[in-house]
Amino acid sequence: MLDILERLDPDSDRVDLLVGLVDKLRPRRALDAAYARAQVRTLTQLLKGDPAHAWALRRYLTTLLETRRHTSLYSDVGILSNDGFFTELKKRIAYRMLPPALDEIYLSDTLDRLLCREDDYLWIRAVPNADWLELFDTVADAPPPADASTGRARHVTLLGLLDAIRTLSCRVCALGLEPKLIHAHMEIEEVDSPFLMQNIEANNYLDQYGRLLAGELDRMEDARHLLVMLDQCEEVVLKVRRRALAAGTSVSLTYLLLAITQSVDRLRKLLFLVDTSGELPGAPSVDLLALAIESTAPAEPTISPRRAAAIDLAQELAEAHNTKYQVRGLVRDNIDLLARNVTENASRTGEHYIAEERSALRQMFNAAAGAGFIISVMAVIKILMSYLHRAPLIEAALYSMNYAFGFMLIHVLHFTVATKQPAMTAARIAAALHESDQKSSRYRQADADSMAALVNKVFRTQVAAVLGNLATVIPISFLLALGYWYLTGHHLVNVFKARHLIEDSHPWQSLALLHAAIAGVWLFVSGLVSGYYDNKALYTRMALRVQQLHGLRRLLGKERLARFGRYVEDNLGGLMGNAVFGLLMGVTAMLGFLLGLPLDVRHVTFSSANFAIGFVGLDYQVDRETIVITVLGIVLIAMVNLLVSFGLALWVALRARKIRFYHGFALLRALGRRLRMAPLDFFIGPKADFLNEQAKGAE
Repeated sequence: MLDILERLDPDSDRVDLLVGLVDKLRPRRALDAAYARAQVRTLTQLLKGDPAHAWALRRYLTTLLETRRHTSLYSDVGILSNDGFFTELKKRIAYRMLPPALDEIYLSDTLDRLLCREDDYLWIRAVPNADWLELFDTVADAPPPADASTGRARHVTLLGLLDAIRTLSCRVCALGLEPKLIHAHMEIEEVDSPFLMQNIEANNYLDQYGRLLAGELDRMEDARHLLVMLDQCEEVVLKVRRRALAAGTSVSLTYLLLAITQSVDRLRKLLFLVDTSGELPGAPSVDLLALAIESTAPAEPTISPRRAAAIDLAQELAEAHNTKYQVRGLVRDNIDLLARNVTENASRTGEHYIAEERSALRQMFNAAAGAGFIISVMAVIKILMSYLHRAPLIEAALYSMNYAFGFMLIHVLHFTVATKQPAMTAARIAAALHESDQKSSRYRQADADSMAALVNKVFRTQVAAVLGNLATVIPISFLLALGYWYLTGHHLVNVFKARHLIEDSHPWQSLALLHAAIAGVWLFVSGLVSGYYDNKALYTRMALRVQQLHGLRRLLGKERLARFGRYVEDNLGGLMGNAVFGLLMGVTAMLGFLLGLPLDVRHVTFSSANFAIGFVGLDYQVDRETIVITVLGIVLIAMVNLLVSFGLALWVALRARKIRFYHGFALLRALGRRLRMAPLDFFIGPKADFLNEQAKGAE
């Protein structure tokens, strides 16, 4: 470091020596805070020991600040552009491979050379603020206390801050008048838009500031009126986000709200830094440059709020600069709210898959039995399609159509496939965890009990649905295979095919459990698709859009079209989720064939149907051991289907709500208590009379 200090040219505007000085402070590992702190303290002691070097460094820094353009650093770094999510994503991916051309006349581009590693912000934050402030004050206190270059640098920095405020204010105004935001919050059209009013207040404030700098005013008003308008802008953003949970959202709207939030937050910080009144909350009258190069106040045991805010902004800019081309951060920040809304819609759907009482369990069993009948027909149709011996792609398309139309028919007829439930009920459990997580710790025991009650309901509903599916899929498949033999004189499958159908469910001599896990992943994906399209139907007001189809209106009439539109809005998610699940079920084996990988799917209902068809195809000549192992395999396939889809759905739902549940043992104990106290109710649910008595007691 001493060698670099001796070579400093105070009047040079080249950044090379500053790059070398920062490189001396940079540790080999970003988290090596001890090394970075020691280097910062060493530099401070060197400058204290030689005031000439301190003066040269101050003059060098002021020259750099004076010859750079500041505005883009404060208004752009760390704030999403107006390009939109997908354009920004494409740009970041391109810049990760080939960075953009830089122009060092801009201070923001100069940072690319100073902070050239993506983890530089980590060691910068690891150094205590007091050490940074001591270094800055040592440079600022170097004699002579002031010169012309320092004044020019201060003026350039201040003008950059003011220009950034004007830029951000105009940006917030433009974003706040975007049609998608007005569509989501129509009240903006009925009153004066806070986004427009804040821009008017910002221009008035900056005009006064200009007259103050020109000497035309002795004192100007503070930015309180502007801050009030910024508060109102943030209230609109919060209202839109709350409304999105019920009315849906989109990636573009989420991106827009995040860009507004970031711009408003940066505006507040810049206003605190340029305030001259010293009356803004938490903002005494000290400007940013005073922090960096001009403070002559002695070191204080505590850091003033303004100095703390300024150094916090500097660290924020360093982190934002280091991560400005990261794809993961962009996706994480923008998808969180969308994922929350997707799982929120799945949560509301999941309530229909939870039976409260025995009569509801019977209804669930009956609905699952109806689905079992349709799945039996789908299994037979798939076997008949395989005899066409089409090309792999054509065969996969036929299988996909069979699965998709079958699952969609199950949805239209209000039947239930057991394995479709977990992706929905997991979101419902996560919603309950979110509610309990917001309560105080003294309610944790009650929360564990309520969660145990919900999990118990989900468990017995799942069991009833699985049993309902199997209660019909096995006998109906058996009867269809037997009927085929009576009608044609030969079995639906030959001996080789029959053995293959049964062996596919063997739990350890085949890849049945791996293929069951793949099916569980597809079940999870279909749940996300259902939530996404439910969200999209709400956000785009699908019912009203359908009612505007003039051709359908002439065909169906106004009233029927209105009912059809409401049906589409209410069921679009379920239909699309089932269609996607069918598509994935049909193409997986074909993709495995093309890639040379052992990919396939095993679904408990189809495995059960195949077992019944294979049993008939072998003329019932199946030994007892094979039957037992196959039944065990079907049970394990069901467990893997349910656990994988449920686990993934619950994980996403928890992440979307940003919550953690740490009371697993308390939940297990609560479930154990319920099993001991009422074992029959644990598995088949309480009677309706008992629930009514409980409800009256609660009242």
